[in-house]
Amino acid sequence: MPKVIGGILLISIYNVLTFYIGWGLKQWLVAMGWFRLPVLFWVVLYIIAFSIIIGRLHESLQFFSIISNYWMFVFEYGLLLCLAAQLIIWLTPFKNVQIIGSIAIAVLFVLGVIGSYLAYSPVVRHLEIAMDKKDSELTSLRVVAASDFHLGVLSHKRHLQRFVDLTNEANPDIVLLAGDIVDDDPKWFVHEGMADVIKQLTSTYGTYGILGNHEYYGKKIPDFIKEMENANVKILLDETIRIADAFILTGQEDKTNTDRKPLDDLKPSANLPWLVMNHTPDDLVTPSKQGVDFHVSGHTHKGQLWPNQYITARVFELDYGYMLKEQMHTLVSSGYGFWGPPMRIGSRSELWVVDIKFQ
Repeated sequence: MPKVIGGILLISIYNVLTFYIGWGLKQWLVAMGWFRLPVLFWVVLYIIAFSIIIGRLHESLQFFSIISNYWMFVFEYGLLLCLAAQLIIWLTPFKNVQIIGSIAIAVLFVLGVIGSYLAYSPVVRHLEIAMDKKDSELTSLRVVAASDFHLGVLSHKRHLQRFVDLTNEANPDIVLLAGDIVDDDPKWFVHEGMADVIKQLTSTYGTYGILGNHEYYGKKIPDFIKEMENANVKILLDETIRIADAFILTGQEDKTNTDRKPLDDLKPSANLPWLVMNHTPDDLVTPSKQGVDFHVSGHTHKGQLWPNQYITARVFELDYGYMLKEQMHTLVSSGYGFWGPPMRIGSRSELWVVDIKFQ
């Protein structure tokens, strides 16, 4: 019963906020003399607002899922811009709804263009770290790390090809994909032939990945693992492997799986550099105490859209970037792809090239 009440309350709040955006848009349209067919206006608005549900009813309604992704962007920034416009009208002498509304619409459009550019134009971040050599014969290791591809309709094959090209240019020793590789269902990965793109990755020791929360949401993990095998990506499911007698790699299942093994059960006995992938960086204390040397995560997207990064910064000890926690080098990526709207404000699609020097 509490969940039902919470759900009703959440939907009610969502309806009120959607109405507020519609009301603000209506005021501008009326001022411009463009407001016609009020019933149709509200019906279309609420169809768009609930397109995320409509798109899940049947595959033939996939178009509504795409609309819902863009609506997330309009919903967040529409609220902010409506509020800003109302405050200007109420608190300043400037009362021209036509001009204020037009500026708000223009800002929304500009933000959409900038956000699309930042989402689809990935950058390569570079990091150099020094690590205890232990019993490894290596003197250096170049790692390409990325997460949160959310491969699907909008994070598409061309975007994935950019990742492959940038990765191969870096000439890595190993490639680590830290979860949320597909956006729930791997069907679009299969339909678009994305396995053929990932197969182009070249590295000394291969490409390894882990599950993120969205692989669990899709509930097709066996299919996903099979497709990754076809793409020459080894998915580690609470596994620890020894690579070339030079270092150890552990891939944890995401915390969405409440039955996942504790890290202590995956701890290696060999005295080699220990690399760990865990999609959600919700606990950095345990791996640092267990003796992990390099810890890679994603999940946070660095909020993806401003000002959401202030929320992720409060939720996670490290929501983005690099941090040395005791002896453990920790990296959290904002992700190569995106979830929901194909836009980023205050963050950018990225991959990391990490040069590890053993000493």
